[in-house]
Amino acid sequence: MLRPSLAVAAVAALTYLVVPSPQGDRIVRVYGDLGTAEHVAVIVPGADTTAATFDGGRAKVHSTPGGGARALLAQARALDPGARLAVVAWLGYDSPATVSLEAATGWAAEEGGPALRRYVNETLRGKRVTLLCHSYGSVVCAKAAPGVRADGLAVFGSPGLGVSSAAELGGVRLWAGSGTADWARGIPKIRIGPLGFGRDPAEPGFGSRVFATGAAGHSDYLAPGGESLRNLALIALGRTSEVSHA
Repeated sequence: MLRPSLAVAAVAALTYLVVPSPQGDRIVRVYGDLGTAEHVAVIVPGADTTAATFDGGRAKVHSTPGGGARALLAQARALDPGARLAVVAWLGYDSPATVSLEAATGWAAEEGGPALRRYVNETLRGKRVTLLCHSYGSVVCAKAAPGVRADGLAVFGSPGLGVSSAAELGGVRLWAGSGTADWARGIPKIRIGPLGFGRDPAEPGFGSRVFATGAAGHSDYLAPGGESLRNLALIALGRTSEVSHA
């Protein structure tokens, strides 16, 4: 059964769009002033993301797309009160359940990747865009990367990207973070037919720039006060020389 029909609400500096899908909600929400922004960070969430968990419904609010977007915007403003940054929480694909066959394959990402590329290339044209991709969302971003008009791509808590090196992503600059307390580090980084996503993008030789995350757990990369959040904000602002490395 489809969720509630199309709902659109807009207030100053905030856009909220919910589009029903047979598999799950598709939601795009903008935090900050997109019209005047020079920098735009697009947060692409992972599995188990629905309208109920998009901006609430979890004990750790920063682990939701909306809560993470607010935390990132606050961190950026702390680093630079005059920063012209907007943050988009983008759920433009059918997020799979964590415990499901879909979460172990690229099926959802095959459709989500091109949709993300279109959103960036068409809606965010003229902006300096950075994609911030969590968990399964990193697979979606990898599918979007070839041809996307983004200045950078940062993945964290990634199960793998479905490619063997950063060179296969079309030239976009790749950042990767992996917290020492993240259970995703224990996921076998293999690929057998359609199952699995291959190498860890944070491992040596993959071709990514590894940013420090401290002891972040899988849901803590955007936690206020954390080293990971600070580094992601610096990446989004283009202040990459200040990023601390693992």
